[in-house]
Amino acid sequence: MNVVVDTSIIIAVLLNEPQKSFLIEVTSEAALYAPASLHWEVGNAFSAMFKQKRLTLDQAQKALRIYSQIPLNLVEVDLGKSVHVSLDQGIYAYDAYFVVCAQKLHAPLLTLDKGLKEAAKKAGIRILEVA
Repeated sequence: MNVVVDTSIIIAVLLNEPQKSFLIEVTSEAALYAPASLHWEVGNAFSAMFKQKRLTLDQAQKALRIYSQIPLNLVEVDLGKSVHVSLDQGIYAYDAYFVVCAQKLHAPLLTLDKGLKEAAKKAGIRILEVA
């Protein structure tokens, strides 16, 4: 099964959040996909955590080594469609990229982001629920 994973899923796994075991279990047999913007979003999340003093450079570098081991398939998404989804759903383009990626692949989305989950549902995308 193909599954689109968003930044919240990747960060939860990389930083050993409580959902990590479940997320690994639910995706262990899946082919993982994300828009190509995922790399930049992971970097942006880390920079925000640096500012909040929630993450050190050593922790980020360790997380990036783990990130490089995750078998992710990065997908180019149509910017025009993404901007349209952004407007229609009232979401940031970064979230719209995941919606468009899931639409393009006809794949479910796995996210911890409530706003993205709602937007994806409105767009007719199946959501994999996190326990």
